[in-house]
Amino acid sequence: MSLIVMKFGGSSVGTPERMQRVAKRIIERQREGNDIVVVVSAMGDTTDDLIDQSKQLNPNPPAREMDMLLSVGEQISIALLSMTIHRMGAGAVSFTGWQAGIRTEALHGKAKMTDIRPDRVFKALEQGNVAIIAGFQGMSEDGEITTLGRGGSDTTAVAVAAAMKADVCEIYTDVDGVYSTDPRVVKNARKLAEISYDEMLELANLGAAVLHPRAVEYAKHNNVKLVVRSSFTQNEGTSVKEEAVMEQGVVVRGIAFDKNVARISIMGVEDVPGVLANVFGALASNGIDVDIIVQSGVQDGKADFSFTLSGDDQDKAISVIEGIRGTVPFRETTSESDLVKISIVGAGMVSNPGVAAKMFEAISSLGVSIKMVSTSEIKVSCVISAEPLNDVVRALHTAYGLDTAEQAFVGGPQERR
Repeated sequence: MSLIVMKFGGSSVGTPERMQRVAKRIIERQREGNDIVVVVSAMGDTTDDLIDQSKQLNPNPPAREMDMLLSVGEQISIALLSMTIHRMGAGAVSFTGWQAGIRTEALHGKAKMTDIRPDRVFKALEQGNVAIIAGFQGMSEDGEITTLGRGGSDTTAVAVAAAMKADVCEIYTDVDGVYSTDPRVVKNARKLAEISYDEMLELANLGAAVLHPRAVEYAKHNNVKLVVRSSFTQNEGTSVKEEAVMEQGVVVRGIAFDKNVARISIMGVEDVPGVLANVFGALASNGIDVDIIVQSGVQDGKADFSFTLSGDDQDKAISVIEGIRGTVPFRETTSESDLVKISIVGAGMVSNPGVAAKMFEAISSLGVSIKMVSTSEIKVSCVISAEPLNDVVRALHTAYGLDTAEQAFVGGPQERR
């Protein structure tokens, strides 16, 4: 008998018909002789609808009350799914995050899990039931309901699998695996049979929406076997594990992109120790994440440097920088939006020279200028203008031999969480 954690996202349970299909699939896995724990997101657009309602009544609601509100979405899902399974002749018990023993830090909106005590979940399994847990939520040690932020349900599923020592954690979504790039951009993108934690973590951090980076990081740390599968087909999915088999001649495994990128440049800064620490310390203290940082040459004791960040933080970051002008004098700031970051990822890159050069050549052949570059052992990222993104993705996909004649993509919009 195996213990399997199955996670279903919002679109997988978005309608009564889809809820029934998920329930049937769960029962089939249980009747194969497995213990089944299910983690579920809120149905469809429930979370977005709740957020919209809250803004109509209070544009700036207290974080605690938002957690009280948003946690309801998953509670609706687990109750309805449990009812559906009962109607189909099997046993099921639903648990909110706190009933399942999920403990978090006392931070509303983006809490991190600190402990899982799944005693009640184990008891439900011993009684022959499917255990259904609300994703995205937990409870702090002082009894406050908390939510886990983006990717919270994926992370819940992996954390539960680790705590219960599950044999596998299956993430069911609206695509049937991890692809070499977004199949909506490249119609002949290839589905990967397996991928390493490190490669998947890079792809997730760089814009691939199939798995959330926190979930992959948790799986790697706890050696949880992940499988990404479709809720809508019986196709084999993609295994995410410590080491993946390398295809002969394939150095780049995937291409990811982030469409929400801005660049800020600070010109004429004194070239003295502590300048960068002051600038990026101020940004960090205001909750602004910075990505690529490039400093140009020094002239007459003055330096220029640029950095990228989320387009959502652009105006706030400029305000912060202007606010420290007295501490860090500079000549001017400039900014640029409508940028994208496109990245190639592959564990084989570290031992194959010329990978970056091929990327630069493919981009330049389209007449596209590269504005910034960042590298690591297994990835190369380029910042370019947004308009030619799709053409660049297709050119890179072909250049690295990732095209396949078979189009296996099945699905619709990406899951919310």
